[in-house]
Amino acid sequence: MSTSAKFTNRLAQEKSPYLLQHQHNPVDWYAWGEAAFEKAKRENKPIFLSIGYSTCHWCHVMERESFESEEVADVLNKYFVSIKVDREERPDLDRVYMSYVQAVTGSGGWPMSVWLTPDLKPFFGGTYFPPTDRWGRPGFKTLLLKIAESWEKDRDTILAVSERAAYQLAEIANQMADTERVELTPAVFERAAASFAHSFDSPWGGFGGAPKFPRPVCLNFLFNYYHRSGDRQALDMALFTLRKMAAGGIHDHISVMGRGGGGFARYSTDRYWHVPHFEKMLYDNAQLAISYLEAYQLTGDAFYADVARDIFNYVQHDMTDPRGAFYSAEDADSRPTPDADHTAEGAFYVWEKAEIDRILGPEVSEIFCTLYGVQPEGNVENDPHHEFTRKNVLIQRFSLEELAQRFGKSVQELQHLLREAKAKLFEARLQRPRPHLDDKVLVSWNGLMISAFAKGFMILEEEAYLQAAQRAADFILNTLYQPTSHTLLRRYRDGEAGIEGKLDDYAFFVQGLLDLYEASLEPRYLSAAIGLTEKMQQLFEDTEHGGFFSSHAHDASIIVRMKEDHDGAEPSPNSIAVLNLLRLAQMTDRHSFFVSAQNTLKYFSQLLDKAPSYTPQMLVALSFYFQKPKQIILSGRLDDPDMMALRRTIYRPYLPNKIILHAAPELANQFEFLQNIVAHHSETPTAFVCIDYACQLPTHEAEVLARLLQS
Repeated sequence: MSTSAKFTNRLAQEKSPYLLQHQHNPVDWYAWGEAAFEKAKRENKPIFLSIGYSTCHWCHVMERESFESEEVADVLNKYFVSIKVDREERPDLDRVYMSYVQAVTGSGGWPMSVWLTPDLKPFFGGTYFPPTDRWGRPGFKTLLLKIAESWEKDRDTILAVSERAAYQLAEIANQMADTERVELTPAVFERAAASFAHSFDSPWGGFGGAPKFPRPVCLNFLFNYYHRSGDRQALDMALFTLRKMAAGGIHDHISVMGRGGGGFARYSTDRYWHVPHFEKMLYDNAQLAISYLEAYQLTGDAFYADVARDIFNYVQHDMTDPRGAFYSAEDADSRPTPDADHTAEGAFYVWEKAEIDRILGPEVSEIFCTLYGVQPEGNVENDPHHEFTRKNVLIQRFSLEELAQRFGKSVQELQHLLREAKAKLFEARLQRPRPHLDDKVLVSWNGLMISAFAKGFMILEEEAYLQAAQRAADFILNTLYQPTSHTLLRRYRDGEAGIEGKLDDYAFFVQGLLDLYEASLEPRYLSAAIGLTEKMQQLFEDTEHGGFFSSHAHDASIIVRMKEDHDGAEPSPNSIAVLNLLRLAQMTDRHSFFVSAQNTLKYFSQLLDKAPSYTPQMLVALSFYFQKPKQIILSGRLDDPDMMALRRTIYRPYLPNKIILHAAPELANQFEFLQNIVAHHSETPTAFVCIDYACQLPTHEAEVLARLLQS
């Protein structure tokens, strides 16, 4: 990434860290918008669209090789209108053009490179292109010149190709609207569990081979299925995967509670969870925190609780804005030394053995290096780009019990020794240049982390986690939310809120608000969730066929509105929306919420039936739909110690199919079924367990409540 100011283009006016990384390229970049479209039409030039994100390793490589080249820039500036898009700001655009690239090339990724006609229809695309012809790929400059020549000499063919591509994108977007609806039964859960068992990597955990993504949505389903069916294999696959990830190099082992470090990188390049691409994303850490919390609920094993605390420690200290919102990501690349003029992948995280020996001393270093697989020649076996020569990515090779036996020490002694060793290495690492921080605040990803902190408070009883969730939610409600219209903006950075909220912003933030309401029992969070859900229905719902579009109907720059269906590294916003709607239907007794959820499940029924492991988070919502959830209603003063005892009883067990309400007067005015409870019960803390608003006898006792919840 160039710091030279020889060139400054119009991206200098943008807020996206990714776009700002390109502000000094000689390329005459535009941001996505009317100015670029108008120029392309006026000059009758094709558009070169480059989509990436600020912590993307290969995006940095393509910038260094091509976008910083004056020779390449001359070609781009002469023959094309060049547009740069941050996929994290515009997931709706990314989804459209990624669908095109995957359709024509069979794969996708970032940076994404797509060529468009002036009316935004794609006619050629790919991902990373090297600067010169190599690896069986055309060089970027060669490709640009060929496309420019074709545009001049054979434009009619290109326009015909683009029309066909736009038609095919519309076909892809609408294919499920035309498919027959399938009657879903609980057998779909068994098929999904069997599919995960078939692809399970039994020696190393996870599903499939390299590269391996955490994909916590799979773990959500497996925990839910175990709770539903008692299938021990489902539980064991999820728990084993979580243990292997926590031991792996994908997990940052150098953390100090109260100071930072820790958390998880985006994915592993191998099947062993050993060598990651080192960028850390907020959305991964949010979802993984919940997976480890739920593992703790299901097992009572403090190991899982400790990993969740490690993630929260990382987010609180390294990823939190002073006003309480959460940042988006940290880069994979950083400078190896303060005076280095280049960046290297993982430079902040990898270690040479001699360095560890020097910091820890021979005795402690031997124990530490044995535990974490550190070798004098480095421990990265597959290193095609020679990035990790003599470097070690820490991976836990033994249990503490095995290590204790090997070195003749107690586990407690080793825990103390390792805590001190990590503190010393943490201090040493602080002297290194930190990776670039993408400090934009995205509502969608903040929603996921608000859920995680809210659940962290409920399960681990840490008040600081509740405060973290509330500060982030309040920041969004005060800065990116318009209470009169119930609309959201998507992104905040550097004092500016901007970009219309997308479906994932509404769905993920509503989920965060619902989890935060159940943790805090503050009615304002539930009220905001209701208003935002109504607005989500208004802006994004396909009332004819069912399901929710990713983008607004009024955005003319989106050539086709698509519906996200895949629960991948992030859950599909449709999956989260369904569960939100079902929870709210139970909380408010509002039939319109239930109908929206039901119509969405019907719309995706063919996909759920034929490829259930593609949509594991929607299966979690389907499970809620099939089972009548427990409605747990509390009345009485929240500051009474007996009320906290009742709440702990509700929060402690893994109970996915439940809702929690507090019969506060301001809610009783909105929900008729709460009025009797408020009217007839004193301030003594009381719990009611209901199904379909038919309640069992109330109780003041935590032990009785525990029995009612398990029955």
